[in-house]
Parts: sequence; structure tokens; C-alpha cells
Amino acid sequence: MPFPAGRAAVLWRRLDRPGHESARLLEGAGARSLSGYAAFDHEGSACGLAYRIDCDPDWRTRSAVVEGWLGEKPILVRVEADRSGKWLADGAAVPAVEGCVDVDLNFSPSTNLLPIRRLALPVGGEATVRAAWLRFPGFALEPLEQTYRRLAEDRYLYRSAGGRFERELEVDRNGFVLRYPGFWEIAS
Repeated sequence: MPFPAGRAAVLWRRLDRPGHESARLLEGAGARSLSGYAAFDHEGSACGLAYRIDCDPDWRTRSAVVEGWLGEKPILVRVEADRSGKWLADGAAVPAVEGCVDVDLNFSPSTNLLPIRRLALPVGGEATVRAAWLRFPGFALEPLEQTYRRLAEDRYLYRSAGGRFERELEVDRNGFVLRYPGFWEIAS
């Protein structure tokens, strides 16, 4: 599946609670960015989160910012990663995620795109990655081992939590998830 250069944008609806998210991918000379906005209900409180993730040309996360609110609580998280695999969250080192390549936003389907694009697996190929998982609703970074197996041009088997969590993801030609069973689907 070729990944076209340029722009792509998607709109999802949540399946597990009221909510939507929109994301946009920008690719240019030497840089890639993924930005979006998620609005959803969390335990009776409105949640609005804007994010931007910047990657190098090899789809390795370099920085991420998440800003918004969860009920009355303001949210602002700044993440940085360097080529040696060291990560900072709000300026403080996070040794637990050292060596991770991708950031994974627990509240969003958009970040599955990052390893999908970076790995560029052939059909039948499989790879395991360790992501710096920004866990919702606490917004702390923790390591999460993930496995992607490409089942078809537009399908991946995604596993995490030691295989306790598994979903078959349908993706578009840019690598955006179209269907994430039980959680997200593209809004028509």
C-alpha cells in the first residue's frame, strides 16, 4: 500500500461513549506532523483535547503536545524525544519509556498511524514496538509493548498488554484507522 505525500484528514465517531475526533496529517520536506482534536464524555464530564505530534522523516516521534480540559481540570502536557531514545514530559526525564520510538495517545485512534507508516510492513509481516503511552485520564507516560501484523493491504491485527488486548484495525491508504472495533469508526 503506497502512502501518498501531502495532506489527509479524517473524522471519527466514538462507539463506546458520546464523542468525535478529527485528525490531520501533514507531510513536507523532512518532517511529518499529526494534529487533531477529540471531544468526548468521560464519566459525565466534557473532555476536549487538542494535540500535535511532530515526527522526523522516518516517522520517529520528536515531540507531542496535548492541551485542553477534562471537566474543570485544564490539561497541558508537553513531550519531547531525542534520537537516542530519551523522553521528557513537561521537562522531566521519563526513564520508563527510554528507547520508545512512538508516542501513543490513549484517548485517540490517530497514533496507530505512526508505527503503521514507520514500519511499512508487507502483507503477512509483523513487528513489535514499544510505545510511550500517554495514558488517559492521568496523562502520565508509560511503556506499552504493541504488535502489528499486516493481514491485508487495508488491515492490521493490533495487540498490546501482552496479548490481552487485540483488535483488527481497518486502515485507509494513508494509514488512518477507519474501524477500531468497539471504540472508533470513521464518520460518514
